[in-house]
Formats: sequence, C-alpha cells, structure tokens
Amino acid sequence: MNKIRKGDEVIVIAGRDKGKRGTITQRKDDSYLLIDGINLVKKHTKPNPLKGTTGGIVEKSMPIHQSNVAIFNAASGKADRVGIKLLADGKKVRVFKSSGDEIKAA
Repeated sequence: MNKIRKGDEVIVIAGRDKGKRGTITQRKDDSYLLIDGINLVKKHTKPNPLKGTTGGIVEKSMPIHQSNVAIFNAASGKADRVGIKLLADGKKVRVFKSSGDEIKAA
C-alpha cells in the first residue's frame, strides 16, 4: 500500500522547491512522483511538423523523489506523516500520524 497516492496534496520538504504545495498528478514508478507546479525545468524542443508541435523553450514538470515530499494536513496546516490503521472489518486505511484522522481519498 502506497502511503502517498495520486491526487494527494503534498508539500515539498527538501530541495529547490522546499515549502511549495501541489497535487500529485502521476506516479512515475515506485519512488518518483509528478506534482503540478513543482520541479519545473525549461526544455528546448525541436519542431516536429508530423506531430504538429512547434519548437522553442517549454516549461515542463519533472519527477521528484517521494522522500522529498510529505502529505499536507489541512487541519493543522502543516506537513504530516502517514500511518496505516486496520479497521474492524479488516480494511486498511491511511491516517495522519499527528491526529489519527483518516486521509480522504481524492
């Protein structure tokens, strides 16, 4: 069970974009995430008339390692850790470590 999932609001805790918040748009693999508006780089692209793309400098979001982000707890307004809680019916749910509140799925 991934503790951080697509659609979660996260805050960057390390690196160039430290302190910025964003929503996870995609998981690249087990440990890398794409977050909108975070880790933006400028890429030089060639024009491709077959695909209909124009050349130039494009701003693109690059993957960031999941160890550099933490889930954002809206109740406290801070970054938080994620824990797993086993319910009575055998289901596993994600909870905030600080308060024990369940994390709502996006």
